[in-house]
Amino acid sequence: MTPVRTAVVGVGRLGAEHARILSLLPESRLVGVHDRRPSRAEAVAESVGGEARPFRRLAPLLEEVEAVVVAVPTRSHFEVGRAVLEAGCHLLVEKPLAASLDRARELTDAAESRALSLCVGRVERFNPAVRNGRSYVSGPRFMIAERLSPFRRRGTDVGVVLDLMIHDLDLVLSMAETPVRDTEAVGVSVLTDSVDLANARLEFENGAVAQVTASRVSTNSARRLRVFQESGQLSLDLASGEGEFLRRSAPGVPVEEDAGIREVAEREAIGGDGREPLRLEVEGFLREVRGDGGEALTARDALPALELALRITREIEETSHVPA
Repeated sequence: MTPVRTAVVGVGRLGAEHARILSLLPESRLVGVHDRRPSRAEAVAESVGGEARPFRRLAPLLEEVEAVVVAVPTRSHFEVGRAVLEAGCHLLVEKPLAASLDRARELTDAAESRALSLCVGRVERFNPAVRNGRSYVSGPRFMIAERLSPFRRRGTDVGVVLDLMIHDLDLVLSMAETPVRDTEAVGVSVLTDSVDLANARLEFENGAVAQVTASRVSTNSARRLRVFQESGQLSLDLASGEGEFLRRSAPGVPVEEDAGIREVAEREAIGGDGREPLRLEVEGFLREVRGDGGEALTARDALPALELALRITREIEETSHVPA
């Protein structure tokens, strides 16, 4: 198998991780990295070793590669992504695909018209808790997602809905498997000029409900997802990559009058498998590039979560009078 010639554009914290992984995978040959800060590109290229070189300009890099990971700030996703596609390169863009639905659709159409792979980075899809917990999901009625993070300047060119909440919107949409009928959302600005804390209530067409909260101004970190359904309760700790499913006991099973939930349900542990989620995401992208299929999230499949995130953003702007 001939390795795919790859590159990373934007090598901040996340982009540097992409470069590390691409330099290690046998199906990839990392040609180079590019960043608006030449010194940063040089440092990352040196850290991954091998043949990777720092490129001061984007165009010469695109001439040498077949596939590119873009991890620049959201406001530059469309401009950089379009340049990559116009150069005839396959593309993986970190979430969100673009800052507007029109721009995202334009990139999607551009890739499809050129028969190029365009994938979106939503690493939580590859979280071991999610991968191993999906098989327990059956007809969810109520879902609670909570994503809390301490303040970091990275990602604040957009509000917290596009920055963080979009991960959980993607997960609950994929688990509900039915369209959203109604939304209610509120948000507040705390440390930036846009929304830093947001809560959204989603009602699906089948009557299921999801409550989703995201904050980037918390004192502690937390990433949790709970799913309640007729067969039991699924609790996932996305930070640890583990969880549990509490299955309803069969009717007629005798229990003590004051028994707790774990005494009236069968507990099934959901463990991790030691595989790195970001590596799985990149491997899926490379399989998509080679035409082997896989678990990569294509741009077309990523559009519903982006559309929902922008819908929530508009509602916050209208009801809370805060730029989202």
